[in-house]
Amino acid sequence: MIITSTEDNASMNIREKFLKSKVNNFEESNFIWHKNPVFKLKNNLTEHEIFLGLTKEPLIFLNDLKLEESELKPDYLIFASRHTSKTARPAFLVHTTGNWGRDADFGGEPYNLSKTSGLLHKAGFISLSEQQFPPALKEFSLDIEVTHHGPTILDKPLVFMELGSSKAEWTIDDAGEILTNVILRTIMKYFKYKEMGDQNIGLGFGGTHYAPNFNRLIRNTNIAMSFICPKYYIQELNKDIIEQMVNNTLEKVDYFLIDWKGTNSEDKKHLIPLLEEFNIPIKKTKDM
Repeated sequence: MIITSTEDNASMNIREKFLKSKVNNFEESNFIWHKNPVFKLKNNLTEHEIFLGLTKEPLIFLNDLKLEESELKPDYLIFASRHTSKTARPAFLVHTTGNWGRDADFGGEPYNLSKTSGLLHKAGFISLSEQQFPPALKEFSLDIEVTHHGPTILDKPLVFMELGSSKAEWTIDDAGEILTNVILRTIMKYFKYKEMGDQNIGLGFGGTHYAPNFNRLIRNTNIAMSFICPKYYIQELNKDIIEQMVNNTLEKVDYFLIDWKGTNSEDKKHLIPLLEEFNIPIKKTKDM
């Protein structure tokens, strides 16, 4: 299910483009979710149903899907969201969610990770990378972010796909249109990856917020990443949260991947003994 929010201008921009599309025909279904009608993609190219839901809750604080009030039973969630940054750089982004430390000011619970899928995360980023952009959007960057913010307690695998990074970008019609195309391609590509079975799943450690080395791996190799913990949270890690990284990834995890140059010696001393408690190979991004 694709989730949009009335509280989010970028989200409503994307939703409007879904509903007004002349190519992708969403029609009102019999489902009600968060007291709003749910729309279903009519001309679906797969046997999987694609729904578009609406909530009034801020997306990062959506802690209850309220599925007991609806007959809707989604398998995966894609949050169509705004992105905000201090630089206000125009960007399209994808990331998984969770809080590595005690700070949960931006939704979710402290020391808690959502459920997610490495294949869905990769499908989102590769779909962005393959998208053709009109000249007016050529300045937009395509980014993977490390795992951050909420929600963290929903019982469905999820990713965020975002339009940023300021009010000026959130309401650009072409940008909303691009993200609607990318989200639908993400869903198709996810099932293709799942069917092919040729992707290895990694958990990432180290580096900065926009994860350039993990970006390279996802873009250029058969590695899909689920959770990525940046260097500034490595000292917060413990066995419990690494178990969450493993258990909350829908697929079997093949590697722990360390951004070696993006991790200092003290962080390595803390991290590697923790990872060695698991029966999962530890590799350096530079060797992949």
